Amino acid sequence: MVNVNTVYTTVLQILNKEQRGYITPAEFNNLAQQVQLEIFESYFPDGSQLNRQNQNNTQNDTQYFNIFKNQEEKISPFVRDLEFSFDTERDAWNYNVEQFEPNEFQEFVIYWTGEILSTYNTSLVGNTNPQAFGAGGQFITQLVTKSDFNKITRSKLTAPTEKFPIAYVDSGILQPGYTPFYKISPLPNKVEVNCVVLPTTPRWSFTSGLQGQYVYSPQSSNDFDLAISEQTNLIIGILKYAGVIINDPTIIDVAAQEAAEVKANEKS
Repeated sequence: MVNVNTVYTTVLQILNKEQRGYITPAEFNNLAQQVQLEIFESYFPDGSQLNRQNQNNTQNDTQYFNIFKNQEEKISPFVRDLEFSFDTERDAWNYNVEQFEPNEFQEFVIYWTGEILSTYNTSLVGNTNPQAFGAGGQFITQLVTKSDFNKITRSKLTAPTEKFPIAYVDSGILQPGYTPFYKISPLPNKVEVNCVVLPTTPRWSFTSGLQGQYVYSPQSSNDFDLAISEQTNLIIGILKYAGVIINDPTIIDVAAQEAAEVKANEKS
C-alpha cells in the first residue's frame, strides 16, 4: 500500500516549492479517491492489451521484467471469494451484507464478478447413483442465458446436477459496479463468487494543532490500496487535478506530460 501522508506531503511540497498554491485536506481526499479509481480502472484495458502481447510471445518473460505478470499482481489484492446470501423473495443469490450478522463479513464494493462456486452439503434427493452425482462438495457453476437455463433444467437428459450446476443472471446485465442476482440449479447450500472489489477510499485525516494547523492523524486515515509502485502515478495524477483547483495550467501541462511518459514507459 501507499502511505497517504507521504503522498499528501509530497504534493504540498511540490506546490509550495513552485509557489503554486495550496490544496486543503478535503480537496486532497477528493482528488486522491478520483486518481486511485482512475489508476485501478486502467488495470483492466491495460491488462487485456498486455495479455495479447503475452499470447504472441512478444514480452520479456524474465522474472521482475514480465509486465503482464506485474500487471496481474497489481490486481490480485482486489480479488476476493465473497459469500453470497440467498434472497428468499427473489429466489436468487446476491451479495448483501445486511443479511449477515453484524461484523460477520467485511463489506466490499464489487467492481466485477467472475467464477461462481456452489457448495452442496449432501447429494441430490432422488439420485440413484450418488457416486455419479457426488455426495456434496464445491463445484464451478456454469453461467448461461435465462433461455438456456430454462431449456436445460426442463430436460431430463440435460438437467443440472451437483457436479454440474448452472446459473443465470436474474437481474439485468453483468457490468462493473453492479452486483447481480444469480438463480442457480440445483439450489446449493452455499454460494461464493470470485469478485474484483474496489479499493478502499483513501483519506488523510487530521486534528487541529495549537496554532490551528492540520496535524496528521494516522489512526483515522486510510492509505491507498494500490501497490507501492503506483506512488509516483498517484502524486502526478493528484498534481494534475490540483492545477485545475488552483487554476494553474502550467501544473496541468507538466503533470499530464509526466503521466504520459510514465504510462508509455510502463507499456514499452
